[in-house]
Amino acid sequence: MTSVLIIDSGARGQVLSHAYLKSPEVNNVIISKKTDLSSILETAKKHSPDLIDVAQDDALDSGAVDLLQNQGFKVFGPSKNAARIESSKLFSRRFMQRHNIPCPDFEPFNSKQRAIDYISYLYSQDPNKLVFIKADGLCKGKGVLKCTTLAEAKANIRKIKTFGDSGRIFLVENGLTGREVEEFSYFAISDGKTYKVFKSAQDNKTVFNFDQGPNTGGMGSNSPALVTSGLEKRIESEFISPVIEGMEKEGNPFIGILYFGGILVDGNIFAIEYNARHGDPEIQVYLSGVENYFHLVNACLDEKLDEVKVEDDSKTRVCVVGASRGYPNDYSQVKGKRIYGLEKAMKIPGVLVFKAGVDVEGEIFYANGGRLFSIVAEGKNILEAKQKAYSAMGYISVEGNNLHYRTDIAWRDVERVLKS
Repeated sequence: MTSVLIIDSGARGQVLSHAYLKSPEVNNVIISKKTDLSSILETAKKHSPDLIDVAQDDALDSGAVDLLQNQGFKVFGPSKNAARIESSKLFSRRFMQRHNIPCPDFEPFNSKQRAIDYISYLYSQDPNKLVFIKADGLCKGKGVLKCTTLAEAKANIRKIKTFGDSGRIFLVENGLTGREVEEFSYFAISDGKTYKVFKSAQDNKTVFNFDQGPNTGGMGSNSPALVTSGLEKRIESEFISPVIEGMEKEGNPFIGILYFGGILVDGNIFAIEYNARHGDPEIQVYLSGVENYFHLVNACLDEKLDEVKVEDDSKTRVCVVGASRGYPNDYSQVKGKRIYGLEKAMKIPGVLVFKAGVDVEGEIFYANGGRLFSIVAEGKNILEAKQKAYSAMGYISVEGNNLHYRTDIAWRDVERVLKS
């Protein structure tokens, strides 16, 4: 029998645990929410797991995979150098340029004044220009600032420098606009030479309905994303294969999970970003239907992924994230408040509940974070899955009316199905 240690501090770790435990070979899963190197190593030595899955971005960036491998552990996840595809936006964009992967135009800066001079020039040419200011390093999903005016751009340049080392270098990036613009997520598992893909997904990043408000770590998702229908081969050949092949050629084979954040603009596909791990909340909807994840991971570590197929079901899934009121800004007043109804949602057939910022005392749940939990519902189509997800959410509340969630998750695909 096999024990697995997962390094992750959020709902992603809960989903991975669920996926690993589907294998009859796995009898024990430990989740460590501490992601600093010393704690990771201490936990690994304490439990001596047969497999360690490093699933969190900051742990990958700090070189956890390299450290654990050097200590003799069997580890799944990309090396520190390979994880730069996520941990440095400048490295990632330049990698895309070297390997002819379509992406937005950008300019890097480490000077606030030079960036303001550049942005002033851009808006003098087009006062209605869409621009994004992006911190080079990791910022827990909050290091991308949208700008639609010169004043907003200047303010965001000043703000990006408050991200510390992550914002020391930043990008001024051209926003992509058109008549039809839509984002999507695609995920591949790789042994460094070959890869297999999972279902596509669509994240809902902003805190309020219809993509309004500041970016968050993700407020919900659905899978498969119908926007990618018919584009699968193109996405793989133009955006997945070049990364796996390019990383190997550059001496940093990518062994782990590759996340491709894409955008479709009037029929043209561009890369918004790459991540070096599963997305959250996307993992909730595309991995919940995979039956042989443990075998896929082992095939990667044995360099035999080409011999294994992804065993997935044909269901549609919708994830709705329950968050503390005030998230992603100040939600400190919610900490310690009681969460009601989770136990009822857990009993609904076809519904899974993954806890993130939740403390458990006996059978009572308390809020302890921004994103608290994920409700994941399955159905034969998007309409059935969404209805089931929101029916489950209807059972749940946070003491003092402190639960926040979007009510429009998967709205694009719902519109597609209703129109058809």
